[in-house]
Amino acid sequence: MKGDIVLLQQWHISIAHAIIESIIDQIKDKQSRFVITIAGESGSGKSETALAISNELLCLGIKSLILGQDDYFFLPPKLNSAKRREDSDWLGPHIEVNFDIFEQNLVDAINGKSDIEKPIVDYNANTIEILKINLDNIKVIIAEGTYTSLLKHVDTKVFISRNWLKTLEDRKKRNRGNEVNDPFTEQILTIEHKIIAGHKQLADFIVSDDYVLTRVD
Repeated sequence: MKGDIVLLQQWHISIAHAIIESIIDQIKDKQSRFVITIAGESGSGKSETALAISNELLCLGIKSLILGQDDYFFLPPKLNSAKRREDSDWLGPHIEVNFDIFEQNLVDAINGKSDIEKPIVDYNANTIEILKINLDNIKVIIAEGTYTSLLKHVDTKVFISRNWLKTLEDRKKRNRGNEVNDPFTEQILTIEHKIIAGHKQLADFIVSDDYVLTRVD
């Protein structure tokens, strides 16, 4: 998403290194493109971990593409926020997020397409455009976002277990609008916490509250 702030910390880099070290042989052995998802609550470090993994892969000579769930919302940020306030049912996967296009982009990438057309959100302009992305030499697709554990056609799933209460300082640094001072936003984050509580069980890797990585056998 255009206008988003991504600030890497050492734990993002360390976690990314450990994940890639664990799955690098799988990535190299797979004939088609390899797909990684990174899920978790708002401010938990999904975008940062995705970038750190992308950087780690690049150091190994492997190019990747990051697909952020924020780009796949049906409505741009301000309109989506307004819709949430007027419609209590307007929340969650398959309601706010266009998973059909998200899934299709993944399928096209896995099937060897040379390019995909994906939405891209401009946070500051509050707009959604369609962007054509060339996939030549892309070996890994990294899909990050709150509900990405639900995506199909995925090789490795990562779940960051830090909840919205423990991500307050990170959300302040990101400073999207006035979300950290908005009681309604905190209410939304509480509901999202309940929605994705079970998604941890879908993960191949879990990042704990204190940034410890566990591989789930």
